Amino acid sequence: MQALSALLAPLGWVYCAVSALRALAYRRGWLGSESAPVPVIVVGNLTVGGTGKTPLVLWLVRHLTERGLCPGVVTRGYGGSRHQDARLVPEQADPLLYGDEPVLLATHAGCPVAVSHDRVAAARLLVAEHGCDLLVTDDGLQHYRLRRDCEILVVDGMRGFGNGRCLPAGPLREPQHRGRRTDLRILNGGADAAGPGARAKETIGCLMRMTLVPGDAVNLYDARQVRPLKAFRADSVTAVAGIGNPRRFFSMLRDHGLLIRERAFPDHHPFVAKDFAGLAPGVVLMTEKDAVKCRALAKPEHWYVPVQAQPDAAFVLALNRMIDGF
Repeated sequence: MQALSALLAPLGWVYCAVSALRALAYRRGWLGSESAPVPVIVVGNLTVGGTGKTPLVLWLVRHLTERGLCPGVVTRGYGGSRHQDARLVPEQADPLLYGDEPVLLATHAGCPVAVSHDRVAAARLLVAEHGCDLLVTDDGLQHYRLRRDCEILVVDGMRGFGNGRCLPAGPLREPQHRGRRTDLRILNGGADAAGPGARAKETIGCLMRMTLVPGDAVNLYDARQVRPLKAFRADSVTAVAGIGNPRRFFSMLRDHGLLIRERAFPDHHPFVAKDFAGLAPGVVLMTEKDAVKCRALAKPEHWYVPVQAQPDAAFVLALNRMIDGF
């Protein structure tokens, strides 16, 4: 893998250079950007794959609501049918049409969620139809056409910035130093003194912390059934994850004392019945993001594990100061 990365390094340099030039073009006004009628907070990352953005967005909109604001969420809708027109995401919507993350957001955010490849149009829809006075975008750090008032960078404590190279030689969408221009930087999970998360901190400066806390597992076939994770310690368990970082989900289950068989799928995987046909008998635990795509496939042995983001006090304080300045 290291040899392949080294071979692809020149392409990564080109990718980084083009990304940096594109960002500069927007900052200088050479490429046009547009403002929403209200302040915009972008929650994003520099790497491909999951870092915990969506749980943080859910925490953020609840926090904003508690402060008396009327937030809305803008999302691209990756994994849904391709469409340009902005539309609101109803609860229990079809993830094949809207994407798995927008459906998850619409189910739990407690505020309107708009999806579109054109984030500017989605932002205006939320303000016009719901009177939102502050918008949060799930991802979109590299979507410079929509101007933003605050950028929140989420870094995976387990993976950091990987090998530090841009696509296709590494996981970066933009050069690492781009992180220094963000307003708030938060590390998802712990970071060993010499681990990837610690090295990311050295690169981009101060990182506040958040953790993802799992709730009780919910039966996908019958949502009235709820069990704590420790109740599965004596069961034969297969853990299924089609997310950006399946290892985080698997590690979380093991940290709670479960003996699991791992079954990882690509991020945003469109699950079908045959994906479950070859699994060993017993309990199947999956992420909630995957569960929204598996409702029609649900069997009594299928469960999902919801998670909630818990940012540290330093992040909450810094965020509140930022909001007060809007």
